[in-house]
Amino acid sequence: MPFRFLDDIATADVAFEAWGKTREELFAAGADALLSTMVHDPEAVERREETVVTVEDTALDLLLFSFLQELVFLKDARRRLLHPEKVRIAEEGGRFRLESVLRGEKIDRQRHPLVVDVKAATLHRLRVACESGIWRAVVVLDV
Repeated sequence: MPFRFLDDIATADVAFEAWGKTREELFAAGADALLSTMVHDPEAVERREETVVTVEDTALDLLLFSFLQELVFLKDARRRLLHPEKVRIAEEGGRFRLESVLRGEKIDRQRHPLVVDVKAATLHRLRVACESGIWRAVVVLDV
């Protein structure tokens, strides 16, 4: 599990640190942390349906923010819980573009006991950096 929850950052929200050897692994770990925040047992979410998400931004931290916001939107608007299967990040012309293949299913409260309802990712203390060859992020979720 390439993430951990941080108890000392936000008292009314949920914070986590995620990491990976590549930017793509980091973003997948962030998506896993988001799913683990929302659902008691993320592995109970079956990978039945495929969803493709594309987001763009000018900075990696904002790209992560946009990606997580899209996952929260899909949970709220389409009632989908999603695992990241593939993440690809490209940089061109001063912009970053993320394309992600996600797999999951519609929320079933019998099989997916929800822990908290994540309303949004926040910009509070948002950070993405490469430290000693490991990509790391800190994210605070509004719950």
